[in-house]
Amino acid sequence: MLEVRGLATSYGNIKAVKGIDLDVAEGAIVCILGANGAGKTTLMKTVSGLLKPAAGRITFRKEDITGLAPDKIVRKGIVLVPEGRAILSRMTVLENLEMGAYHRKDNGIRKDLDAVMERFPILKARKEQRGGSLSGGEQQMLAIARALLSRPRLLLLDEPSLGLAPLVVADIFRILREINADGTTVLLVEQNVKQALKVSRFAYVLETGKIVHGGPAAELRNDPKIMESYLGGRQK
Repeated sequence: MLEVRGLATSYGNIKAVKGIDLDVAEGAIVCILGANGAGKTTLMKTVSGLLKPAAGRITFRKEDITGLAPDKIVRKGIVLVPEGRAILSRMTVLENLEMGAYHRKDNGIRKDLDAVMERFPILKARKEQRGGSLSGGEQQMLAIARALLSRPRLLLLDEPSLGLAPLVVADIFRILREINADGTTVLLVEQNVKQALKVSRFAYVLETGKIVHGGPAAELRNDPKIMESYLGGRQK
């Protein structure tokens, strides 16, 4: 579904992503792991069009989307849930959700709103509250629900568990599995290595802007050398 070849992205003279190759198969959950500063968020922003690549090619469903504007990439079916959630804090939960469908012209928006309210009952209960009044976990659910209103074929999730309590993290990953089971492909950046490898089919390890390892998630999870060298120790 998604093919990235030779991708390089810079901030001025700083090369944050250096010639990355990766693939995301349709229907899979693929995770990108690595320490802070490895280039994970830069990669996600480049795929979603928020940053322009200095080199390389991004192909989505056999179409070259390299350098397209973010709104055009959303219309192609790639939607990013950014690190930090980017909730519109002064708007209500319902208004935030409606923003997820801003580009749509079809008649299915109300049906999809009802569906996300069903999936996230806490959002239905809080629909008239301002987004900024929600807890961290509720805001993360709102960010994911808002993205689903765009009807993504490929959902990009950047650190969805960041700063959340363990029980909330478990809930977020349960929802992620459900979304994937419903047919949405997922590319996940996550520092919770244990959870990420548990839900993913394939994983890449990113270090200083380069892919240093890639393989089936189960193999990485059971490889002490990979865990200790790149991922901060073996996960129990």
